[in-house]
Amino acid sequence: MKVGNCMTRNVQVANPEQSIREVAEMMGRLDAGVMPVGDHDRLVGMITDRDIAIRGVALGKGPDTKVRDVMSPEVKYCFDDEDVLENMGDLQVRRLPVLNRDKRLVGIISLGDLATNGEAAEAGEALSDISKPGGEHSQTAH
Repeated sequence: MKVGNCMTRNVQVANPEQSIREVAEMMGRLDAGVMPVGDHDRLVGMITDRDIAIRGVALGKGPDTKVRDVMSPEVKYCFDDEDVLENMGDLQVRRLPVLNRDKRLVGIISLGDLATNGEAAEAGEALSDISKPGGEHSQTAH
């Protein structure tokens, strides 16, 4: 199965200059825990509800803190025409932005997308690897 067949489409994008309060409100409306961050049609990071809690609130940053101050600037991504991912576990991420070959954001894929689209074995294997402590995307590594 191709990534494009099981990803979530219609992804909203946060701006690095927005406040974490605005993005948290957007996440609440969308019922989403992650948002890509774009600057002038370029993907520059990802922000999660956990980033807001751990890199923002837990460090004493207020609601007007800019997204750029708490987001993860390194973005791992996949292409919509690739086979369903096996490397989410290696990267220790639960979600990845999906780009087309023109490097335009066309969606996002999550473990939930894999599990609900007939790829439960891949989702389970990735979750096992993702759940190991540490890794490049550990909140305490920043």
